Amino acid sequence: MDWAALTVGLVALERVGELVLSHRHTKALLRDGGYERGRDHYPLIVGLHVLWLAAVYLAATPGAPPLWGWIGIYLLLQIARYWVIATLGRYWTTRIITVSKAPLVEHGPYRFLRHPNYAVIAAEVAVLPLAFGEASVALVFSVLNALLLAWRIRIEQRALFSRR
Repeated sequence: MDWAALTVGLVALERVGELVLSHRHTKALLRDGGYERGRDHYPLIVGLHVLWLAAVYLAATPGAPPLWGWIGIYLLLQIARYWVIATLGRYWTTRIITVSKAPLVEHGPYRFLRHPNYAVIAAEVAVLPLAFGEASVALVFSVLNALLLAWRIRIEQRALFSRR
């Protein structure tokens, strides 16, 4: 069995489903008077995630089973991911959409972290490659992801500042 292909395929399907949900939420938020910030960086984030999944697959030893402990950690991260999505509800999107009259979310994982979704993503970017023994892929994409997230968080903080 090609464990890397199966795993990357399942993660890709999950991401596509999230993009569909995000698109639905984005359209509704824009209809409700929301506006998007940071549109320029969005294709870079999508591209990074596509390249990350491709790198995980291409760097994997064909047929080698994953390191199951790392897969377990990755699955725990999915629970955290869906906690974030459930907490934000209709306000969850992969884009930065702000609606001036919408309340700022301060419950769920937001009680503990200002940007829990980004913490989950940062962990995923490192953990999935490590599940296949790919420390170099984990390192390279973690650094690239950190650079993009720093840019995105600055944009998001500016968008939310006016609502605090």
